[in-house]
Amino acid sequence: MKLNYNIAVLIILFSISACTALKSSVNTIPDSHNSQNSLDWEGVYTGTIPCADCEGIRTMINLSKNMTYVVETKYQGKSEEIFRSNGSFSWDKSGSYLIMNKESGKPSYKVGENILFVLDTEGKMITGNLANNYTLTKETNTLTEKYWKLIEINGKTVKSVEKEAHIILKAADNRIIGNSGCNSFAGSFEQLPGNRISFSKIASTRMACMDMSIEDQLFNILGTVDNFSLNEGILSLNRARMAPLARFEVVYLK
Repeated sequence: MKLNYNIAVLIILFSISACTALKSSVNTIPDSHNSQNSLDWEGVYTGTIPCADCEGIRTMINLSKNMTYVVETKYQGKSEEIFRSNGSFSWDKSGSYLIMNKESGKPSYKVGENILFVLDTEGKMITGNLANNYTLTKETNTLTEKYWKLIEINGKTVKSVEKEAHIILKAADNRIIGNSGCNSFAGSFEQLPGNRISFSKIASTRMACMDMSIEDQLFNILGTVDNFSLNEGILSLNRARMAPLARFEVVYLK
């Protein structure tokens, strides 16, 4: 009986030792899940952050998988100028913060799911009543609710018109609004699977301009296109497999 008792004690001690060792090994395994390797952080982030002497700083940040960035800012109510900078960024050791200023080595943004948190000059989270205003949201809708500037029509670059020709597709009621380079217009659109799209009920103002050629071509194109394509901020309106009839560039800081 004494022998069996000793064996039982040894088994219990061995089990406790094994569990302790396993727990220790588990605790020492670093957490491999962070913003860098767990989130789909690549993309465009926009928002308006507080400004001391203007209505707000409209901001756009484009993060690329090759660890480069483009930042555009516009001081609303103060200037129409758009300031642009670009470069490369790195991640901090935790994989949660972006370092864009290599000289200071301090983080500029914390990366969350579809959101960037703007940090203060010391690389720390902003707190207080206005903390929620220091965020930029990732653009998840690639077609609607964007200002698309006309840059090419029927294969020719659009150089100058009396007003900037553009379109905006409104998601709430499937409306298209915009300007043809002369007149404002509105209508309806229908987006279908397979990147198919059609426009109808286009109506415009009746102002006369010196050159109506862009307007005439754009209205004709809107009545004939049947599909679209998107590539790195460029929207192409097409018919069948023909060359693009019109091409637009997204403008975020309008």
